[in-house]
Amino acid sequence: MRSESGEEYYTAEEACAVLGVKPATLYSYVNRGLITSYRQTIRRQRLYRRSEVDALLQVTPVERDLPPIPHAESWASEH
Repeated sequence: MRSESGEEYYTAEEACAVLGVKPATLYSYVNRGLITSYRQTIRRQRLYRRSEVDALLQVTPVERDLPPIPHAESWASEH
């Protein structure tokens, strides 16, 4: 973890470990606007604000009331 101007930042590897996701998922979170990545000035490396990454751990999936999926046997023989 890195600290800069009083803020703590994770590297991509650290953020993935904390969230339990692969790098592609982390980048997807950035693209969706769930978290922001920050360019490190010296290296070609992105950093992720610890507070944003930790806040994602508090997000819970939305419960949806979806109808049950029928077994394939019930409709596969119709065609």
